Amino acid sequence: MTRARRPQRILAVASSGGHWVQLSRLKPAFEGHDVAYLTTEPGHRREVGSARFYSVPDANRNAKGKLALATAKLVWIVLRERPDVVVSTGAAPGYLALRVAKLVRARTVWVDSVANVEELSMSGRLASTKADLCLTQWPHLAEGRVAYEGAVL
Repeated sequence: MTRARRPQRILAVASSGGHWVQLSRLKPAFEGHDVAYLTTEPGHRREVGSARFYSVPDANRNAKGKLALATAKLVWIVLRERPDVVVSTGAAPGYLALRVAKLVRARTVWVDSVANVEELSMSGRLASTKADLCLTQWPHLAEGRVAYEGAVL
């Protein structure tokens, strides 16, 4: 007898723009699971239907104040959601979410942007040492802890 697997709690994280588009293309993989979405653009709420939705300030290493605010908000969201898995397509807020997710022992998946043809993004390089699974969308960039399983776009 096969035991049915319980739906996983997934926190799907991406910055706005191309990162969000790529995360949106992963939605079919989340079917049957309990998904919450987090991005830097509050206007994307309408794209996730009845799923839980959060936004954080867009931040990067050059905007320390916004980075601190985004981190504090991410800690609150992760502690509230208690995800089993955090999936991110980037950028900085996605990397921060992966790091914070370790506080609740969530598994983490990083999918580096298809735009990074020559090398992994800075966030992707950082995530490759921390994420449970780090994926590139370019076969020639797969090495070490970075795997290639196909492209999202």
